[in-house]
Amino acid sequence: MKKSKVKTIGILTSGGDAPGLNTAIRGLARTCIQQYGIKIIGIQNGYRGLILGDGQEMGPDDFSGILTRGGTILGTSRTKPFKKPMPDPKTGLLPIEAIKQNYKKWNLDALCVLGGNGTNTTAGLLAEEGLNVIGLPKTIDNDIVETDVTIGFHTAVDVATEAIDRLHTTAHSHNRIMVIELMGHKAGWLGLYSGVAGGGDVILLPEIPYHVDSIAQHLKQRKIAGKPFSIVVVAEGALSEAESFLSKKEFKKNRTGMIGSIGYRVARELEAATGLESRVSVLGYLQRGGIPSPYDRVLATEFGVRAAHMVAAGDFGKMVAKCGDSFVGIPLKKVAGKVKSVPLDHPAIISARDVGSCFGD
Repeated sequence: MKKSKVKTIGILTSGGDAPGLNTAIRGLARTCIQQYGIKIIGIQNGYRGLILGDGQEMGPDDFSGILTRGGTILGTSRTKPFKKPMPDPKTGLLPIEAIKQNYKKWNLDALCVLGGNGTNTTAGLLAEEGLNVIGLPKTIDNDIVETDVTIGFHTAVDVATEAIDRLHTTAHSHNRIMVIELMGHKAGWLGLYSGVAGGGDVILLPEIPYHVDSIAQHLKQRKIAGKPFSIVVVAEGALSEAESFLSKKEFKKNRTGMIGSIGYRVARELEAATGLESRVSVLGYLQRGGIPSPYDRVLATEFGVRAAHMVAAGDFGKMVAKCGDSFVGIPLKKVAGKVKSVPLDHPAIISARDVGSCFGD
């Protein structure tokens, strides 16, 4: 067994669930236990559990049989300790004070957090407060900076692509426009990859404001070419050209008054502009559920193992990132509060345009 000054760590998962979380937990915990003899405290329900002191020691048996399980055995929440902090009515402690108290109570030498942008931003703030923290990137949106890919993204692409494949048959049979709305509030990685993989005729992303007339013209040309059906892939954060000029407050007000989600609005707009019957499928939480793909199982295992070695080496204040074929530690302050958007010259966008997909611009 290898030596490490670290004796006990806490593990938590925060934010939305994603396929591969349990796989990463398994890789992290097993490596810590088997290679370094490090004790594991499993913290329940994300940062909420860290604040409330809801955690317990976990052994090897607790991490057995979870490689293929979806969700997270630790539970999760969207609690944000640093956002409008209020003292606990019973203890009078602010969230950060309670966190430090529980960190000390459990004799933690480090804390490992698995999550997306918000989770790793909070992890960076905890590091600034003096805690030893390591982050792991998890989100089906793939929008965390400094890492090529995140845990859960590829599984979500598989699910979304299969859904698009299935919609093709209905679109063809009924000569309809089939609009499929996918997750991706701030970045369009999921819509782009699944749209290209599924042969989307139109792909609408947050990074490329759309114009209804441009899409309608494209769909009319398809009809003239003998293709009276189309697949329109819409990321939930897609926005019109007019909306792109609105302030954040105006945009939010505009969306609040919208009937249904963006997929329904796009369907109404296209039906009015083309005269073609339109239908909508919102994939929703199906994209986040279920077992991780083999790719994500390997990726999450590698992320977890790398995090364990960083823990043992005392390499704190960093997020594990995949850069090319290597896994490296990126300072959390370089990740905090940032979103990795799809660049407009991304090879997938260029390739999609070259094969005839329309991005609405």
